[in-house]
Amino acid sequence: MKKEIIVITGGPGTGKTTIINQLIEQGHTCYPEISRAITLEAKKQGIEQLFLEKPLLFSELLLEGRKKQLQAALDETASTIFLDRGIPDILAYMHYIGDSYPSFFDIACKEHQYTKVFVLPPWEQIYESDEARYENFEQAKLIFDHLTETYHTYGYELIEVPKGTVTERIHFIFSKLEKV
Repeated sequence: MKKEIIVITGGPGTGKTTIINQLIEQGHTCYPEISRAITLEAKKQGIEQLFLEKPLLFSELLLEGRKKQLQAALDETASTIFLDRGIPDILAYMHYIGDSYPSFFDIACKEHQYTKVFVLPPWEQIYESDEARYENFEQAKLIFDHLTETYHTYGYELIEVPKGTVTERIHFIFSKLEKV
């Protein structure tokens, strides 16, 4: 049985978490985005916005968490596992803020591979800011550009998910998986 480790990525506010939550409701094996949990933990320790105040530390915590998620996904009995973001997302965000990073981030992207990557394009009609999503829509579009560039750098052919209802988007994703 071939295991499919599927990443759903895109800039902030594009519907990734909504899709992941719907997939979970449908009984699929999914791993949620972990950046909010890291941000909330930092707030408990008095750091209001860890990504902005200590971007390298935030990125290192994300890297460890995403590596653990990938290993857990590989250990799953399910044949298809969905992840809300992948390791290259970390570098894309670091490129976006113009931060440099140690080579182990690049090595992690090369050593930890995913089967397919679906990308959700910027969609102003559904975009919302909140306490953990501080970017405006113009910044979200720039992050999308960094995400696509970074994933291409590591050899991924991105599959862009068209705008539509959650059901339509999930149907599109599964139509592309059936061709594996």
